[in-house]
Amino acid sequence: MSRQASTLRAADPASASSGAATDDAKVPLSFTEIAARIRAADLPEVDVVYGVATGGVVPAAVVAFHLGVSFRRLEINYRAPDNSPQRPRPELLARPEPPPAGTRVLLVDDVAVSGQTLALARSVLAGLTVTSLALKGRAADIVLFPEVTSCVLWPWKESQFLAS
Repeated sequence: MSRQASTLRAADPASASSGAATDDAKVPLSFTEIAARIRAADLPEVDVVYGVATGGVVPAAVVAFHLGVSFRRLEINYRAPDNSPQRPRPELLARPEPPPAGTRVLLVDDVAVSGQTLALARSVLAGLTVTSLALKGRAADIVLFPEVTSCVLWPWKESQFLAS
């Protein structure tokens, strides 16, 4: 059963967005909004947070910091930097060193729609207690922005910094 985060927007007026779509139809989300959803989420007690590279790395690091636990990357790739598929299915690029048996894992990705990437990640982390979290989508146990259905303009994307 999927737990959904509150759909209330961050109340901080310095927030980069009201969630309205931009000219290129992407919904801008600020770090302030993302951090507010992380704080409001009913996150499980975990021992480590794994971020699915590359899109889940920054949000996973933020979640790990919030929870006070360690962070690790899980090198899985499906899409090119322009978000187009570059492989027929998600692929594990490097096998991580396995954590000890019984480790509780929070698996984080930016988007989880089909669930293919998270399914591959769960198979890599087989034997551990894994809860998945995505910022948007529908295929994770916890989705922080379930109301967002269009593409997102993430605050950590390099092109945004270059355009500023």
